[in-house]
Amino acid sequence: MTGTLVFYSAVDIGQEWKSALQAAHPGLDVRIAQPGDGALEGDPADVRYALVWKPPHGFFARFPNLKLVINLGAGVDALVARDDLPDVPVTRLSDPNMSRMMASFVLFCVLRHARDIPTFERAQREGRWHYVHPRTAGEITVGVLGLGDLGAAAALELARQGFDVRGWSRTAKALEGVSCFHGMEALPGFLAGTEIAVVMLPLTPETRGLVDAARLAQLPRGAKFINVARGAVVDEAALVEALRSGHISEATLDVFEVEPLPAESPLWGMDNVLVTPHLASVAIPRTAAPQIVENIRRIEAGEPVLNRVDPQRGY
Repeated sequence: MTGTLVFYSAVDIGQEWKSALQAAHPGLDVRIAQPGDGALEGDPADVRYALVWKPPHGFFARFPNLKLVINLGAGVDALVARDDLPDVPVTRLSDPNMSRMMASFVLFCVLRHARDIPTFERAQREGRWHYVHPRTAGEITVGVLGLGDLGAAAALELARQGFDVRGWSRTAKALEGVSCFHGMEALPGFLAGTEIAVVMLPLTPETRGLVDAARLAQLPRGAKFINVARGAVVDEAALVEALRSGHISEATLDVFEVEPLPAESPLWGMDNVLVTPHLASVAIPRTAAPQIVENIRRIEAGEPVLNRVDPQRGY
């Protein structure tokens, strides 16, 4: 393999990725672009591959010989929505370790609600001994919206723990131990039978704002709500109102319409909401590097790449 890979991310540690990529392919030239303006040492014409997370507008135009763009994560909505994306294959990371990290975070969120931990946290703040008799996992219905790589891993882990798991996706899926629903016509019934809802949908034109006031109202009163996907899948103002009214009794939110979550957001002050800073799952350099190197090999050999993204579909 020949050529240079440019790395850009304002939040990830470039040197860690460089070390992991060169361990997977010692001959690979990795150059780290500066966060912010994307400034890069060396001749831009050497660059054939770009591993990026939200690079500045116009970033790709400086590389005339670019052959491959790799999104630094599983969610590609920020990348495919750009108007300056080059006409080359775009791939996403699909790392089992990312799936395990997401599944464990979702399990934590579900267990927190299933075992009434927010209730006990409020009681502790009030200095009040408050007993709630625990239920078995099989008595609690968890609905996972989105059964892609991460959603499927989370649904299977919840089923392994004994929860009554339902999954919804745009097209038909089959997962052992999970009752699967698909298509818009099945969504109201899916929501109506869900006690703890977990949003794991990709952000596409079809899913933007999908979970609006009407669909939140289709959940049973007192339902719990978890979003580890993208903030824009959910109408945030409608969710706040549902939380205020008690129709949604509790929420764990890792993603938001605007990130970082603005200081004036009412979500900060709601004692029935846990806010986490978009960390449910992250790309891990050591385990993701081999698949990046494999796709570079495929590009050089004229073979189809793995985990290719369709910009028109948004995933």
